Amino acid sequence: MRFTPLDIKGAWLIDIEPIADERGSFARTVCAREFAQHGMATNYPQHSISHNLKKGTLRGMHFQTAPHAEAKLVGCIRGAIFDVCLDLRPDSPSFLRWQGFELSAENQRQLYIPEGCAHGFQALSDDALVNYRISEFYAPDASVGYRYNDPKFAISWPLPVTMISDRDRDLPDFAG
Repeated sequence: MRFTPLDIKGAWLIDIEPIADERGSFARTVCAREFAQHGMATNYPQHSISHNLKKGTLRGMHFQTAPHAEAKLVGCIRGAIFDVCLDLRPDSPSFLRWQGFELSAENQRQLYIPEGCAHGFQALSDDALVNYRISEFYAPDASVGYRYNDPKFAISWPLPVTMISDRDRDLPDFAG
């Protein structure tokens, strides 16, 4: 795996390095030793999948508050998404900055989102399937978020939003 550090401290873009032969290919997607060497979570007690039927579907910006703060390892296993990490850590040099990347079944990239950062994505294709590895169990009382189009963040989503949940549409703006 190749680990590219992002402008957001503790966030990483991960490119797998498949070994190919006449049968196809094989690649590691998680290695606890290499993740620990990069300061990343190595235990993911919750794995989730998000199926997104329509191109333009948007989910986010979500996170869990302490003591249930979570790191996420996100990849797209069918179709393509634009995946966003937003730094919400007041003591961070990249506070309120975001970075976004195309993750797809074709490029097989993964985005590591550290604790204290919000996460959201937009489907770039119909029938996009997103795989999450999450470092903490879901805690409904700690699950919060901010509006995807909050002007304070100015996230440049690549497509018009075609579908969004009422919950995500009605999330508050950042007040800090």
